[in-house]
Amino acid sequence: MSEKKVVELLVSGGQATAGPPLGPALGPLGVNVLAVVNKINELTKDYAGMKVPVKVIVDPETKQFEVNVGVPTTSALIVSELKIEKGSGNPKAQKVGNLSMQQLIRIAKIKRPELLSKTLKAAVKEVLGTCVSMGVTVEGKDPKEVIREIDAGKYDEMFAENEA
Repeated sequence: MSEKKVVELLVSGGQATAGPPLGPALGPLGVNVLAVVNKINELTKDYAGMKVPVKVIVDPETKQFEVNVGVPTTSALIVSELKIEKGSGNPKAQKVGNLSMQQLIRIAKIKRPELLSKTLKAAVKEVLGTCVSMGVTVEGKDPKEVIREIDAGKYDEMFAENEA
């Protein structure tokens, strides 16, 4: 039984091609590169416009492969949700967007499997930390203020609804 080869890449959601970095990485393994590209694009189409971590596991003997798709970075999810190009270069002075609490919870739910948080509330607070560094407000407020409101129980009902 041959050892499987693992190729880890960062691809643009739904836009992988047989060119670099995929082609050169997979070509020597004798796998059908186009089949891999199509599978990656099918699995990442929901992440269009975002960089997505992808792991391709190839068995060089049988030419069988499997594709595991990770979750885009928290900042990529925020950028996508706000339809902006990137975070602020000067987050203290320049704000680049404003998320609603619902958008924040949606991002936290997508990222949750990769976060250390045990609860949705804690996951939302992790995402809020990224908002601080990106110059993104939430509900028109500084993310640190929203963290204080979460700690005070202001959004508990919303978290309870979304945990279900």
